Amino acid sequence: MAGFQLPIFENSMVFDIFQIGGKTLNREEALELVHKHLKNKNLIKHSLAVEACMQAVAERMGGDVDKWGLAGLLHDLDYEITEKSPELHTRETVKILQEIGVEDEIIRTIQAHAGQKTCESDMEYAIFSIDPLTGLIIAATLMHPKRKLAEIDLGFVKRRYKEKSFARGARREDIEQIRNIDIDLDEFISICIKAMQGIHKELGL
Repeated sequence: MAGFQLPIFENSMVFDIFQIGGKTLNREEALELVHKHLKNKNLIKHSLAVEACMQAVAERMGGDVDKWGLAGLLHDLDYEITEKSPELHTRETVKILQEIGVEDEIIRTIQAHAGQKTCESDMEYAIFSIDPLTGLIIAATLMHPKRKLAEIDLGFVKRRYKEKSFARGARREDIEQIRNIDIDLDEFISICIKAMQGIHKELGL
């Protein structure tokens, strides 16, 4: 996870099947990997939020919703063991996923979110921008009097977004890289708000 932490569409809770190399990995198994390697509940919620937003942007771009979601769900798998050495973030994740035959496209996307490789594909640019945006949306929600995702909208989030001192870890320049896949910033924020509202129970908001 690059920058700000935290805190799927509803149909993503169905255990979709991912064909990965010679191995079939369903979402339940992917989620088990998350719970095996991440103990911090906020990191797990963050992974779910990134998954939801990746699926939503994939749908907008005509991409593979399952594949994009899987990259989002697994992107911070080694965060707890590399937290004190951020330059190593994703290296252990790569090893774990390569051992079970996860395809290179997903692995490259996970590397891209942490700046371990230059973004090239739509999926890579998406996760690079989604990662910090989810943190900003959560932070904005916690500023709302009702502290509920259902109560926020684009206008509310944009007001917080424009405050340079707010959620500094959610780097605006990283979020705005979404322009590289021809999605307007306002549309991008709206897509992610809606996606996260769809899993508000899982996020506890």
